[in-house]
Amino acid sequence: MTAVLDTAPDVRKMPPLKIGPLTVDVPVVLAPMAGVTNMAFRRLCREYGIGLYVTEMITTRALVERNDVTMRLIRHHESETPRSIQLYGVDPKYTGEAARIIAAENHADHIDLNFGCPVPKVTRKGGGSALPWKSDLFRDIVKAAVDGAGDVPVTVKIRKGIDDDHLTYLEAAKTAESVGAAAVSLHARTLEQSYSGHADWSSIARLKEHIESIPVLGNGDIWSAEDAIRMVDETGCDGVVVGRGCLGRPWLFGELARAFGNEDAPIVDATLSFVAQAFRRHAELLVDFYEDELRGCRDIRKHAGWYFKGYPVGGEMRGRFTQVNTLADIDALISELDLTAPYPGEGVEGPRGRSGRARRAVLPEGWLASRTMNAQQSAELHEAELDTSGG
Repeated sequence: MTAVLDTAPDVRKMPPLKIGPLTVDVPVVLAPMAGVTNMAFRRLCREYGIGLYVTEMITTRALVERNDVTMRLIRHHESETPRSIQLYGVDPKYTGEAARIIAAENHADHIDLNFGCPVPKVTRKGGGSALPWKSDLFRDIVKAAVDGAGDVPVTVKIRKGIDDDHLTYLEAAKTAESVGAAAVSLHARTLEQSYSGHADWSSIARLKEHIESIPVLGNGDIWSAEDAIRMVDETGCDGVVVGRGCLGRPWLFGELARAFGNEDAPIVDATLSFVAQAFRRHAELLVDFYEDELRGCRDIRKHAGWYFKGYPVGGEMRGRFTQVNTLADIDALISELDLTAPYPGEGVEGPRGRSGRARRAVLPEGWLASRTMNAQQSAELHEAELDTSGG
C-alpha cells in the first residue's frame, strides 16, 4: 500500500505499549510466521517501522536440548531491540526451563507463548490452539513460563477457541492474567476457522472489557494501516498484531507507525522500483543471516509472489524470480523490469498469504469430553512436544 500523503489514513495517536517493564513506542507487534519472521525479515521490518518483532515459533524442548536450528533461530541482530522470542510448548517443565534459559542467558527481553497454532500436526496431539481447552494444563504452562522468566515479561497468544461451541478465550485470558502474564493477544478466529473467513473483531472488544490489568492486543485481518485504526476504534484494544498483511510489504510497519502518530516513520511511494529494491534488500539480509548466498536466495524465492502481487510483473518473470541462486541473478531480473511502473492501487490491497477454508478441528480422541487431562491424553500430549522449531 502506498503512503503518499494525499492518500494517508487518518491518524490515531496511541500511547506506547507497556508490556511489563518494556515500552514499545508504537503499539504494533509482528506475529510469528514459520519460515518468514527470521532475523532477516525482522531487520527489514525495523528499517521501515517501529514495533515489537517476534521470532519464528521456538519449541521449548528443542531449546532446552539446544537443537542447532533452534539456537540459530533465537539469535537476534545487534540492531534488534527489544528482542522477542515466541515459545511453543505442551509441558510445564520444558516451558519453565526454556523460559529460564532465555532469561538467564539473556537471549531476549520478551517471551510470547503460542496457543494459537491451528496446524493439524500440532492440534491432533493437543497442542497449539487445542490446548487452552484443558484449562488446568494451560494454567500450569503459563505459570511455569512466568516463574521461569523472572523479570522477562511473558505474554500469551490465543484464539477464540476450538469452534463456536467450545470457546475458551475469555477464561484463558483471565487465567493468564491471574498467573502473571504481561499481555494477551487474540487472533479473532477459532481453530476450526484456521485462516479462513473473516476475523471476529467483536470478540476482541469483549476480551478488552473482560481483562482489567494488562494490555489486550488484536490480531486478524489487518491488511493496511486503515484496518489497524479501524480495529482500535471498534474494539478499544491496546495494540495490534500483524501477520499475513506484511508478507511482501515490510514497509507496512512504517505506515502503521505513522497511522498511530509517529511522524518520524518514512513515507513510502511503493512504485515497482521501490518494491524491487525492497525484495533485493530482503535477499541480501537473508544471505547475511544464513552466511550462505545460495541458501539465502533459495529462501527469498517464496517471497516473490507476495512482493510483486498486483504489479506488472508477468507469470513468466515471477517464475524466474523463484529460481534465483545468487544476488546477481536478482539484479539481472530487476534490470528487466519497468521500474517506472507506479503503485497499482487496488490490485495490491487486501488479503495475502494462506487462507484456505474452515475445517473440522483435528483433536485427540475424546479431547472435548472434559476440560481436564486424563492419563492417556497426558501420555499422547508428550508427542506434541516437538524437538524442532520454526513451525
